Amino acid sequence: MKRKLKIIALSIIGTAFLLFVVLVVHIATAKPVEYDNATMQISRIDFQEPLDSLKIKEIHRNLKTIPGFINDSYNLKNNVVVFFHDNKIADSKKIYDELMKKGDYKATRYILPKGLESKKVCPVIQEGSFSYHFSRGIQRVFN
Repeated sequence: MKRKLKIIALSIIGTAFLLFVVLVVHIATAKPVEYDNATMQISRIDFQEPLDSLKIKEIHRNLKTIPGFINDSYNLKNNVVVFFHDNKIADSKKIYDELMKKGDYKATRYILPKGLESKKVCPVIQEGSFSYHFSRGIQRVFN
């Protein structure tokens, strides 16, 4: 019985170590995505109605017809559409207005609060968190 527990414990520790090594290698070799287009901006529209696959396809088709639109992403749980656009061609208000003309949607354009406008942070990783410091440390070692 003790032998089986030792094997199980060593297997778990070995797997955790291998996964940790894979994480470190991934962070070390991952290069940040660089876009040539310095005028790309991200914006968001919050929908008050539930989004299903048909509605998303319709919204995507309508967004693709608007000049300046680049790409979009959807959060079905929160009924949010996030889209990238070229701010030299169209700003978020223009794209929002055009989308509202093309379809009967109950939605509002998300406007960033004043305190966050100039803050430069990653929306996924909090700047003071362990994940942020760990990733930055690995990137500094290998870059």
